[in-house]
Amino acid sequence: MNGELCGGWVHSLGGHTLCFTGKVLIDGEWKVRKHCREIAEQLGADWKPDFSRKITIFVHGDLASQAVTDTHREYSKKLVRAAWERDRGYHVCVVDGDGFADLISGYPARCRELQRAQGDDDQVLVLPQTGDGVLGGPLQRHRVGHHAPAPLTVDLAHLDKGTEAHEATIAALIKHLAEQQIEVRGHARNAPRFDAGWSRGQEVFIAEVKSLTGASEEQQIRLGIGQVLDYAHQLQLARTHGQIRPVLVLEKQPTDPRWISLAESSGILLTWGPAFAGC
Repeated sequence: MNGELCGGWVHSLGGHTLCFTGKVLIDGEWKVRKHCREIAEQLGADWKPDFSRKITIFVHGDLASQAVTDTHREYSKKLVRAAWERDRGYHVCVVDGDGFADLISGYPARCRELQRAQGDDDQVLVLPQTGDGVLGGPLQRHRVGHHAPAPLTVDLAHLDKGTEAHEATIAALIKHLAEQQIEVRGHARNAPRFDAGWSRGQEVFIAEVKSLTGASEEQQIRLGIGQVLDYAHQLQLARTHGQIRPVLVLEKQPTDPRWISLAESSGILLTWGPAFAGC
C-alpha cells in the first residue's frame, strides 16, 4: 500500500508488513506475538519488531474495539506513532484482534478509525464502529450457477441464493443504498449468514433477500420471515455494537397485502424492489 488510503478495508495479509503489540485475542484465545508472526508469514506477510514507514498494517493487541487509554504501555506508544503518521499523510492500517482473526480466516478486516482524546495529545482512541461483530466486508454480487433437479428435501434457503432473481435483487439493493452513500456489507465471520447488511446511525440492518419469480410466494415469505427473525434473535443475544433491525427484502411487491401487517407486527422492515421503500 505504501502509505496510501485503504478504502476502509484490508482484504488480505499478503504483501503487507506488520507490526504487532503484545498478545492478540483470536476467537477467545490469547496468542503471543511469536505465534501471530508465524501465522502472518505463512500467509505471505512480513513483520518488523519496531514501528517505521515500512509498516503497512499495525495489529493492535488490546481487547478488540476498545479504547486505548494507557499511554505508558508499548502498544499505546506504537498506536500514537500510527496516528502521527496518518496526520502527516502516510496511512497505516490499524487492525484489532478480531480483524487479524478475520484476515487469517480469509475474510476482510475493517481498518480502524483513530481519534485523539480531547485535552491529551498523547492519548489515542481506537473507535468502535456500528455493526462490529455483525457486518463483514463489502458485499459483492456473485455469479450464478445452474442447479440440477433436486429432491424436495433440498435446503430451500440455500437454493434461493443461487438464482438470477435473487442476485439481481441484491444488486439492485446495493445500487439503491449506494445512492445514499451507504455501503452494503456481508455477514461477519462469526455472525449468522444473512444475505446483506448495512448501518445507519446506531441501527444495524440485517436482511434476508427472497426472489418470488418462479417460486411459491407464500413459501418464500414465510421462510424469509423465519430466517431473519432467527438471525436478529441470535445477534441480540450476542455482544454486538448497534441496534439490530431485521429486514425482509423481496424481489417485487407481494400479491397478498397481509404480509405487510404481519411483518410490521413482528418488528420486521418489509421492502421490495425496485424502490426498496424504507431502506
